[in-house]
Amino acid sequence: MGNPLAAVPPPRMKDGHRTWNASVPADDVLAKQFRLGPEELGPKASGCSVVKQTLQDGIRSGVETIEIDNGRIRFIVLPTRGMGIWQAHCRDVRLGWDSPVRGPVHPAFVHLDEPSGLGWLAGFDEMLVRCGLEYNGGPEFKDNGVLRYGLHGRIANIPAQDVTLSVDSENGSISVRGVVYETRLFGTKLRMTSTIGTQPGRAQITVHDSIENISSELSELELIYHTNFGPPLLEPGSTIVASVKKVIPCDDVATKGLPSWNIMGKETAGAKEQCFFCDLSASDEGRTGVLLRSADRRKAVYYQFNKKQLPCFTVWKNQQCKPDGYVVGLEPGTNYPNTKSVEKEQGRVISLAPGERRAFELVLEYLDDLDAIGTVEEAIREMTC
Repeated sequence: MGNPLAAVPPPRMKDGHRTWNASVPADDVLAKQFRLGPEELGPKASGCSVVKQTLQDGIRSGVETIEIDNGRIRFIVLPTRGMGIWQAHCRDVRLGWDSPVRGPVHPAFVHLDEPSGLGWLAGFDEMLVRCGLEYNGGPEFKDNGVLRYGLHGRIANIPAQDVTLSVDSENGSISVRGVVYETRLFGTKLRMTSTIGTQPGRAQITVHDSIENISSELSELELIYHTNFGPPLLEPGSTIVASVKKVIPCDDVATKGLPSWNIMGKETAGAKEQCFFCDLSASDEGRTGVLLRSADRRKAVYYQFNKKQLPCFTVWKNQQCKPDGYVVGLEPGTNYPNTKSVEKEQGRVISLAPGERRAFELVLEYLDDLDAIGTVEEAIREMTC
């Protein structure tokens, strides 16, 4: 961890939660890093810890990280990068991927408006990163060739404000909450309030986002949860199990890979990325889920969300060699990652009235029990019937 961590800031009590302020002035050295252990978190969170740090190395300089360890799974939230989740570990298994980008990257080093429209990729190495909010998908250009919308939008490169840590005194659940404003004069004015949490001893991460139009005018919203996994979970033969009604390849490259759209192949130098648009089955309440399991079926991630909130699901496969980013993306969203004009034509861009808000809830769960993995697979198959 480097230098000894500073003294813990004092908590306050609110609605049965012990809460710490993690947003600090630039000159407040004491609160730039601290550790909360059993004494601070309380008896219901025994065996848990929270570590807040501010990184000071190269393109990471100034990135604030909050690592939550619940005794079973530990994961790192990035308030500086729009409340993304950098990576997680469950025992010796890492959830995340090896991006060629050695982040987490401070937004100051990501030039979203570079002429190619691909500047977003310079900061891309999270396990979970949001794409949006005004727009996402591929770059889109005006008739004169000037960039109109860059790849995947701005939200992932906007630091959060009003960041707080909370522990529930009754069940010991730990959460970090942050507010991210994607706003500008004469433009979109959206506020995202994100709460990312976990319960002691459970290999689960929950994400609760609320996005509100704080303008007096209509606003548009696109949102994709770009969630990425590489080795050791991902390997040749790793399989996506999903309640799929329809799969549509996004281009000719994906069309050639359609027969094995849900099975990861071997690392191949120069391989082209493949993208598949999926329509999933769901319960009457909208609940659905996708399982990514290792080739030997002994490790898996179960990703649960609500199709009424996130009706579109995309699979992104990059089968280049590991140094170039061997990874699969599981991407629930309000839309598919086409250009905004295409998605608008298809009626998949949300219009928010002044003061209107939308809520989104997701659960990521790591499984390493054969029976548990089998039970989830059976539940998905039953949903498909």
